[in-house]
Amino acid sequence: MSAADAPSYRVWALPGMPEVRAGDDLAKLIAATGPGLVDGDVLLVTSKIVSKAEGRIVEATDREAAIDAETVRVVARRGPLRIVENRQGLVMAAAGVDASNTPAGTVLLLPEDPDASARTIREGLRAALGVEVGVLVTDTFGRPWRNGLTDVAIGAAGVRVLDDLRGGQDAYGNPLSATVVATADELAAAGDLVKGKADGLPVAVVRGLGHVVDAGDEQGARAMVRVAADDMFRLGTSEAVREAVTQRRTVREFTDEPVDPGAVRRAVAAAVTAPAPHHTTPWRFVLLESAESRTRLLDAMRNAWIADLRHDGKSEESIAKRVRRGDVLRRAPYLVVPCMVMDGSHTYGDERRDGAEREMFVVAAGAGIQNFLVALAGERLGSAWVSSTMFCRDVVRDVLGLPSSWDPLGAVAVGQAVAAPGPRVGRSAEEFVVVR
Repeated sequence: MSAADAPSYRVWALPGMPEVRAGDDLAKLIAATGPGLVDGDVLLVTSKIVSKAEGRIVEATDREAAIDAETVRVVARRGPLRIVENRQGLVMAAAGVDASNTPAGTVLLLPEDPDASARTIREGLRAALGVEVGVLVTDTFGRPWRNGLTDVAIGAAGVRVLDDLRGGQDAYGNPLSATVVATADELAAAGDLVKGKADGLPVAVVRGLGHVVDAGDEQGARAMVRVAADDMFRLGTSEAVREAVTQRRTVREFTDEPVDPGAVRRAVAAAVTAPAPHHTTPWRFVLLESAESRTRLLDAMRNAWIADLRHDGKSEESIAKRVRRGDVLRRAPYLVVPCMVMDGSHTYGDERRDGAEREMFVVAAGAGIQNFLVALAGERLGSAWVSSTMFCRDVVRDVLGLPSSWDPLGAVAVGQAVAAPGPRVGRSAEEFVVVR
């Protein structure tokens, strides 16, 4: 293949664009520059002029208040910087609220519907110039893992925004199983190289890539936004911790899907970072990974419970109902028995101080179990902490072959939840706070 035949494209900025004001018809303004557009060109339009034409300039003496109004969810916060999900569904710094190149005391918001804005420009250019072009509305983004800013597409019309190569092969015949090219973002970045950030050139044209222009493609740039279920980096560090804590819920119904033992071990690793007295490590976690071990333990515990209920004078009917309600552990595909050990504890020789010593270890063990439950939630595993092993510790130690110094502190049912939990009842922190 000669250099002349090699794939190539050309990109240039359109000179002659006037200052855009609210109510302006962008397609007519672009057409008036004599852009020389042909079928298959892709037009890259900076979102700032789209916002101005659509009257998205608002008075705001406080930019932070404007960001609040445009924010749906805070993703991460570090000092004054906020990464948020805005009302357009985009995750970006400051919700896209811009205080540059706009009169003092005002800010510029992103277009209400960037895909609709792109369609309007495309249809206007077709009417004015008789050409079939693709249109991208672009904005500047930072990115995880990378320093620096680049332009990306936030609105699209007539452009295949994603090029899905999965199912194909590379040059060596290897199957492509995860390759989806962000074509629209690549085009946006190319346009930014010639538009610049301060050169007053808000529109660029790409020619030579007509294969990405598709009049029937109506996905729009929204198709490029990763859905929450697939977003592994949906939250910042501190926000992820709070989210995991608040989203940890008791799950009582599990699917049959097996539990990844590695995920449980990662949760144990988080558990043993809890604080503990005297530099001790009072946590032990017994992992019941086989169905046989779970059944053997639960059968022995059930028999001990029935014996206790009969001792309490409960009727056989009442006992049967209680046992059925207590079957949450049997419905889980994985069980963990957290235990407390008091190695390294102090003995004082009087009841008051020895009792307080044990309480310290119980608190530390509980902190470890809470870490464990939160970490399981972070692994997208449901859990239920059930106290039952505390009522038959000797039985548990005997069945599982545990040392007499290990105190079982309940059992944790682990698995995939059958359904997402309902909304949590809101609680005000002030109801639990006493200030002195």
